[in-house]
Amino acid sequence: MNEYKVLTMFDPQAARAVIERIEAIKPTAQKQWGEMNVAQMLAHCSAANEMASGFVKRPRRFIGRILGPFFKKILTNNAPYGQGNPTDPAFVMKDEKDFETEKKKLLGLVKGFAERGVSGASKHSHPFFGKISQEEWGVAQWKHLDHHLRQFSA
Repeated sequence: MNEYKVLTMFDPQAARAVIERIEAIKPTAQKQWGEMNVAQMLAHCSAANEMASGFVKRPRRFIGRILGPFFKKILTNNAPYGQGNPTDPAFVMKDEKDFETEKKKLLGLVKGFAERGVSGASKHSHPFFGKISQEEWGVAQWKHLDHHLRQFSA
């Protein structure tokens, strides 16, 4: 059995591997779980990256203020994100998306996030988990991207 090893998008090798996985994904990729199609997943990951980059600030959610501190370890622990975890409504993609447009956007965001490094990550609180460090944003982004790339067998 392979042990899951958590990486960070601030590690150049880990970032390059994620970028290669995104580059390889096809519009015909089929989901292994969840509701989104592959183009919606790419748009969802872009929205999350915009938040992690500090380009977009999302307000704290009431439920996150209560439960976030109890679940914060999920962001950076050595376990993959579970299938079927709830998604913040701001990140749910229901409308149709253009695959090539979304893929290009996500690649640009991911490359920029990795290149800016730790100091370029958001200084804002996470809407559910609350205050997290810039280093934690890097790990959370890696785990989130890995989760959704595995969702589409990439």
